[in-house]
Amino acid sequence: MGRYFGTDGFRGRAGVDLTAEHAFKIGRFLGWYYSNESDGKEVRIVIGKDTRRSSYTFENALASGITSSGADAYLLHVTTTPCVSFITRTENFDCGVMISASHNPFYDNGIKLLNGIGEKMDDELLEKIEDYIDGLVPELPYAHDEKIGKTIDFYSGRNRYIGYLTTIATTPFDNRKVALDCANGSSWMIGRAVFDALGAKTYVINNEPDGTNINTDCGSTHIEGLRKYVVENGLEVGFAYDGDADRCLAVDELGNVVNGDQIMYIVAKQLKSKGQLINNTVVTTVMSNFGLYKVLDELGIDYEKTAVGDRYVYENMKENGHIIGGEQSGHIIFRKYAHTGDGILTSVMLMEVMNETQLPLSALASGCVMYPQVLKNVEVDDKDATLEDEKVKAAVEECTELLGDTGRVLLRKSGTEPVLRVMSEAKSHEECEKHVDHIIDAMKWSGHLVKVR
Repeated sequence: MGRYFGTDGFRGRAGVDLTAEHAFKIGRFLGWYYSNESDGKEVRIVIGKDTRRSSYTFENALASGITSSGADAYLLHVTTTPCVSFITRTENFDCGVMISASHNPFYDNGIKLLNGIGEKMDDELLEKIEDYIDGLVPELPYAHDEKIGKTIDFYSGRNRYIGYLTTIATTPFDNRKVALDCANGSSWMIGRAVFDALGAKTYVINNEPDGTNINTDCGSTHIEGLRKYVVENGLEVGFAYDGDADRCLAVDELGNVVNGDQIMYIVAKQLKSKGQLINNTVVTTVMSNFGLYKVLDELGIDYEKTAVGDRYVYENMKENGHIIGGEQSGHIIFRKYAHTGDGILTSVMLMEVMNETQLPLSALASGCVMYPQVLKNVEVDDKDATLEDEKVKAAVEECTELLGDTGRVLLRKSGTEPVLRVMSEAKSHEECEKHVDHIIDAMKWSGHLVKVR
């Protein structure tokens, strides 16, 4: 974690934690850095944004910074994070910028930076940007005369991305009754365009952004409305996206939520049945549900576990050549088609399985039963010392032994607070509570516990 950039960009309250000056300086540095690296070639940086009111401010500030350093800024306007990633790598941009705070409330915003092949930018370059923001490097020169950059409308890039998504489906979605919850965010036009082009009978909700209603009681973080909508309208499936549409959760025809773990199971199982699951492996984070691991074991599918964050999932996939991975929250990466999580792509892949098997989503998901989970945040005096304490380690080992192959316990450090997250998964909620509380009691006995939040 850097001073400003976390695992998913520079994020905070717009105008307070993240200001137009920050955006201008980021643009200034990117324009200067890539101009220095270009050997005199034209430098092109593409920018997308979500529907937050503050996104317009940051778009203008970034473009001003980029052009004042001699690079050209191409504006995709309102679009999704995976669209920016796709356009960056396929249209030979030097880098890409997405303005979004993802699933956060409208008053937050963020700046995500992507390298020239649409992957999250490496930490070394992010640290250089942070040094410039903090005034730790000399002021950068301004471009002048004919070297000043241009701002170019690149609305057509969105259409290229839509066209790309429609080519991935190998079977038509003819007359499939599909609901899309666009969270009043980036997917509000793109989602319908893709599903209509594939022949679905598309029903769209929360597609009227006003700058302040993104993620408000809608989308993947508030899926209750979609569940009700699917059942009341007799639809076959519903898909819920977040603000920048890099994640997707589904709802089956009965109104049940199908989470990211279940989506990975459904698609991986189908790929394996067709001999297309390269490396026979699914990449998860440590927070994926125990139920996913149980069913993958039964199917003979291998899995790997990374730290929490789709960034780490992608790095593992790239290093080892795996093709599917993601998080329970709905960040699913299909590396054959994308270099980042893509909510609309995820929904297309799930529809493909429904078409190929001719099974309803409820039947497809039924093989992956989610175990009850309890997670408590515990403030401690020292995270590392608590994890190494003998009483705490003994409590964890005791719970692990008692659960055997029927569940698990997990301790994880918060990246930003003096907090440990204590989690248990077991066959019942009561059993989860018992094991979590036993570990917290050990923290209390060892003297490390400050409070349970």
